[in-house]
Amino acid sequence: MAQVRYTRNLFLRGICIIYLFAFLSFYIQIPGLYGDNGILPARAVDIKGFSTLFSKTKTKPTFLWLAPYLGLNVEYMLDVLSILGAVCSFAGFVSQRFCIMPIFALLWTLYYSLYQIGQVFMWFQWDILLLEIGFLCVLIAPFWYPRRGKPSTPSDAVTFWTVRWLLFRLMFASGVVKLTSGCPAWWKLDALNIHFESQCIPTPLAWYVHHLPTWFLRFTTVATNVIELAVPFLFFFPNRKVRITAFYMQVFLQVCIIATGNYNFFNFLTICLCISLLDDQFFYKRKSKTGASRTTNYLSILICILVYGGLLYGTYVYYDFKIADKWTIRSDIAFTQEQFDYVLSRAVPISIIIGIASLGLTVAVSIVNSAFSTKGMRNKITTTMITTLYTVAVCFMFAISLVPYSTLHSSHNSTLPVQLRKLHAQVDHLPLVNSYGLFRRMTGVGGRPEVIIEGSDSIDGPWKEYEFLYKPGNVNNSLPFVAPHQPRLDWQMWFAALGTYHQNPWLMSLAYRLLTGQPEVLALMNTVESPFRDKPPKYVKATLYYYHYTPWSQTSNTRAWWTRETVGEYFPIFSRDHPPLIEYLTKIKILQEKPAVKVTNQTFKLVLDSCRSLVSKIEPSLFLWAVFTAGCTIIVTGYSSSAAKKK
Repeated sequence: MAQVRYTRNLFLRGICIIYLFAFLSFYIQIPGLYGDNGILPARAVDIKGFSTLFSKTKTKPTFLWLAPYLGLNVEYMLDVLSILGAVCSFAGFVSQRFCIMPIFALLWTLYYSLYQIGQVFMWFQWDILLLEIGFLCVLIAPFWYPRRGKPSTPSDAVTFWTVRWLLFRLMFASGVVKLTSGCPAWWKLDALNIHFESQCIPTPLAWYVHHLPTWFLRFTTVATNVIELAVPFLFFFPNRKVRITAFYMQVFLQVCIIATGNYNFFNFLTICLCISLLDDQFFYKRKSKTGASRTTNYLSILICILVYGGLLYGTYVYYDFKIADKWTIRSDIAFTQEQFDYVLSRAVPISIIIGIASLGLTVAVSIVNSAFSTKGMRNKITTTMITTLYTVAVCFMFAISLVPYSTLHSSHNSTLPVQLRKLHAQVDHLPLVNSYGLFRRMTGVGGRPEVIIEGSDSIDGPWKEYEFLYKPGNVNNSLPFVAPHQPRLDWQMWFAALGTYHQNPWLMSLAYRLLTGQPEVLALMNTVESPFRDKPPKYVKATLYYYHYTPWSQTSNTRAWWTRETVGEYFPIFSRDHPPLIEYLTKIKILQEKPAVKVTNQTFKLVLDSCRSLVSKIEPSLFLWAVFTAGCTIIVTGYSSSAAKKK
């Protein structure tokens, strides 16, 4: 059995880093998003008719209900949970001793508590993905820190297998939904000709990639389809080199996405999942000079070449590759939607069978090793029992994951056993297993829609624009690198532009906070260039624009990154005392007559205020990378000290 102890530990520390990014990014934005004067105050989330702690926790489980018992209000309790999560994840990042089951159980519970109150600003796939992975880490992590040099236990391979299955579901579903949606941009291979301009927060490199030749962008669209649709099936291939090659391909895709788009911690999280394709031998090469070993190695390389050679040939056939003029590549999808639907109807059950076979083999090998590779009868019995218990838990997770996974094709919605669906329904309120699929349809085909909020002291103007920190606004502002920080307001402004303000009622709260000049909300925006830093406007309105990257030919004549054209009014003019606005915000409890909960724990409040004051002075993405760098410094210093003591 391949050893996975070091690989597992690396994965767990990687997840601690992701948790660290997630908690710190959330913490920075608490006052503006969830504070008493924020866009969606957390205190407005109440459980009507339930007054006891038990009843509230049962209806909406979150640690926030403990706030009164600590002498805090909900906003300060959010700070406590975020800081506690950041401290625990930082500890797991810098020391393997803290990568244990109780710590991961606490991290999951803390993030789930925030997720329960997060509302629209936490309705992202990477939040539920982090929660699903975080719960798996509770199974994967050891209950306590093992002795140094302790070898991999049989149950390690069983629990770590769940990460590979999740990676498969994530990548395969992301590829499937692009084609099942029927989006013309994906079927015509024009998606990446649009994507870099229309994505939420592009990086500076996205502008340059957007101007690459059309034939090359079509080629990269094909590569994306193949990496997401075909390569995931190789995650379970018996040959190590095939799986390692799949690892490199997946990581390469994620690095390319990181370079061209700001998707916070999502792509870093996916790279952590890719670690499940490796084993300890990948990091610690075994030197073997025997002829049999060399023959096996050459045979393994040959199998890998044949497998990926077949994949390349299939890509050549089904994407109709041809060499056109000037040595460019022409590509077109050579299959119909009906043919893809038929193949998908067969691929879903086949993938489930592959998953069952892979899990069954892993379990069988682990139990055999428990019974025969462990010394001492007592140890044999104990190890076998532990492996069996973990196997039951893993089989449960695998079984309930089939319910959301089977929705990839409609023909399988009714084929799963009713008992399995009932079992999934009982835990559905917990994001233990989820369905995934990003970029189902390409937006911004005719231009990137952007909502621009404007303010004025007169209803007749002049109107001055509010600038956001990261999303496009001023056409001359440079594009940022933001990840792993996620500016959740900027992200929701991108989604709002795809619909109407009636579909995004939180915008009314944002408009009101701008009219009242709330500093917590303004901190989420570009206050340096704001025309209303000292005094809020009397009126606000929003206009919808279509943005386009400036053409390459105009780069020598302009400093602008974008060009834009007016589409029309997005939401009408509002004033601070606008009766319908006040009535609506009161109805949804954004504005409340009852006073805010008074903080009685003044010592705790002083500490939390000091932390907030210190953090607010640093740019968010810089702050996240600074904490990460500090962790790396502690790790390197610790290794150096250990090495010096050994000498």
